[in-house]
Amino acid sequence: MKLTLKMDRPLVVFDIESTGVNARQDRIIELAAIRIEPDGTETEKCWLLNPGVPIPPETTAIHGITDEIVKGCPTFADKAGEIEEFFAGCDISGFNCDRFDVPCLEEEFARTGRNFASGDRRHVDVQRLYHKKEPRDLTAAVKFYCGRDHADAHGAEADARATLEVLKAQLAKYDDLPGTTAAMDEYLVPRDPLNADRTGLLRWTNGELCVNFGKKKGVPLAELFVHERNWLRWFAKGNFETDARMIVQDLLDHGVLPRQPVPQNKDEVLWSPGNEGK
Repeated sequence: MKLTLKMDRPLVVFDIESTGVNARQDRIIELAAIRIEPDGTETEKCWLLNPGVPIPPETTAIHGITDEIVKGCPTFADKAGEIEEFFAGCDISGFNCDRFDVPCLEEEFARTGRNFASGDRRHVDVQRLYHKKEPRDLTAAVKFYCGRDHADAHGAEADARATLEVLKAQLAKYDDLPGTTAAMDEYLVPRDPLNADRTGLLRWTNGELCVNFGKKKGVPLAELFVHERNWLRWFAKGNFETDARMIVQDLLDHGVLPRQPVPQNKDEVLWSPGNEGK
């Protein structure tokens, strides 16, 4: 089927596989892109890349790419010029690309000193188009799952009741859904077990809870507690996710860190700075 969208410059439809689900921090392992010229001509490229960091087993379980497979592959930096040229002068498209693929690509280019300049490109996010034409709000869900109109939409009490009705109907309709809230949480928002918070700002590395972004990436929080406590205070008061800030605040207030997650021992103390001076 021919693409009937009229274009005044090329459009690149692309998808990535990465080391995790954090668009700003994880690394690209595979990048596939199809460039469509205004005359309809298509050019396809695929890059398999060494991310420079270990690929978590839970991520490999999704896309099948292992450390062994990519160990001899070029890095993104090695191919940055080639990828930049492929995307040059193009608008971009993908499925959920605005939330994940585009930010991930922007970060990879930034690490090489290049500006992907996604703001200068037109975006055609296929998921957004899907949701525009097939609404996914609560009113639509009530109609689809419960077979009725949601007359009191945007009233908190009616919306809460309708949401419960939809959840019950979904559980009845799909017999392959997880049967526990814990399993459902993992099913809906897969988490890297080495991440201490939901977005991976703090991550377990070699048994120590470390910063996972910026200039302090890889530095244990225990070390920062002893030598750079002002950085921890900055983080705790910064514009970061609450669950990550609370871990740091608990360290500052009580001198404790959570234990690396294991069954039924998730909240035990891993490290205590004891009587070390502030």
